[in-house]
Amino acid sequence: MSANSSLKTKTLAGLFWSFFERIGAQLVSFVVSIILARLLMPEEYGAIAIVLVFINICDVFVNSGFAQALVQKKDADETDFSTVFYFNILFSAVLYVILYVIAPFVAQFYEMEILMPVIRVLGIRVFFSSINSVQKAMVSRLMQFKKFFFSTLGGTLISAVIGIGMAYLGYGIWSLVAQNLANAIVNTVILFITVRWRPHLLFSFEKLKVLFRYGWKILVAGLISVLYEDFRSLYVGKLYTADDLAYYTRGKQFPHLVIDNVNTSISSVLFPAISKSQGDLVAVKAMTRRAIKTSTYILTPLLMGLAAVAEPLVLLLLTEKWLPCVPFLQILCINCALMPLQTANLQAINALGRSDIALKLEIVKKSFGFLMVLVFARISVLAMAWAGVATGVVALILNTSPNKKLLNYGIFEQLKDILPSWIMSFVMMGGVMAVSLLSLPVIVELMLMIVAGVVIYVALSLIFKVESFMYLWATVKPMLGRFLKKKS
Repeated sequence: MSANSSLKTKTLAGLFWSFFERIGAQLVSFVVSIILARLLMPEEYGAIAIVLVFINICDVFVNSGFAQALVQKKDADETDFSTVFYFNILFSAVLYVILYVIAPFVAQFYEMEILMPVIRVLGIRVFFSSINSVQKAMVSRLMQFKKFFFSTLGGTLISAVIGIGMAYLGYGIWSLVAQNLANAIVNTVILFITVRWRPHLLFSFEKLKVLFRYGWKILVAGLISVLYEDFRSLYVGKLYTADDLAYYTRGKQFPHLVIDNVNTSISSVLFPAISKSQGDLVAVKAMTRRAIKTSTYILTPLLMGLAAVAEPLVLLLLTEKWLPCVPFLQILCINCALMPLQTANLQAINALGRSDIALKLEIVKKSFGFLMVLVFARISVLAMAWAGVATGVVALILNTSPNKKLLNYGIFEQLKDILPSWIMSFVMMGGVMAVSLLSLPVIVELMLMIVAGVVIYVALSLIFKVESFMYLWATVKPMLGRFLKKKS
């Protein structure tokens, strides 16, 4: 088997396992969140959303930068991995001390006493993120994504039982804390068991410096991105009520369930695959193009369909108390639909070793985004959500521009590649929304909407012989055949 053929096989297998890791974990998390949303009040979700901002920022420090540098570095050895492992543990201890110290000030700023103990307990999660970050880099480097499937799904299932059980017993916000913390602990333990790598007593400041020269740009870019995303939560939580923040966060959850399942799977496999082929720009362009076309073909109809069924879906799953989240859900579906192009372009830029370009892009994009949030959040939370769509369009233009030179794959060629999926998705969306005119019971209306959406999109794909549909079918058909053969 040739090197290119082997890489293609590993990439497809990695995409398969990465996708099922995400969809398995996210589906379980989604079901759990629905149960918890019925048991808990919106203000409890608003409070945990504020705390998670600080935890997520700490996670960036231990999961980005050095970990991605290990994946990208062609000649990374045992010393590289052990060095990053020990550095991350030490740094996570520093981060936890900072969280512990600032906890009372955060509680005072938001006038919520519960935030102080919650930050101090949930902050323990940072230690576990630092422990498994190097193991995750090892798995990504070897493209053994099957191991992620078991660790992620195991952590999600066990934490689900803990979270729901505590919510039924009346622990309120602490059920959310326990669920988050248990997920991180179980995920780390399973990875420790399934990944054979163990740290050695090796440490090199020189190796750390080499990795830092590449990784710090990705770290800063990731930090800017997380700060931008979570700054909205901090800002809304201060300007408005915990309920308002909960509705915005809940509205964001539904489209991010879709985007995380597909887009994150593709990007997690694309980065190591391109890193291995970074010397062959023709192959890199082909992989980037395939990622964009495939992810757009899958994601766009899911997101447009989700926007169309938003009201009956929320009413059925979350009850009337969560209906104010519907407009946020619909707006954020539009924003998320722009992400496949952004993600694939950034992964290509980073994997080619141009993290300097990625950092510059993040600074420009997020500076514009911060300005939009500061201006429009003062008008209303809804206005801030629409400002996010405008920011997404600007980010799309910026992210695609470098690859015109790097890969000869500019924005107009990319838009041409995704146009069929967008047109079919809007046609499908119109058909789905027409079902709501029938005034049916909620559950019947929702089921008919989903069936109509699937039928319309697949029928259009077959009629016009859409290339992405044909590619996916040609890829899945042999796997399905082997699966059925084993069953028989």
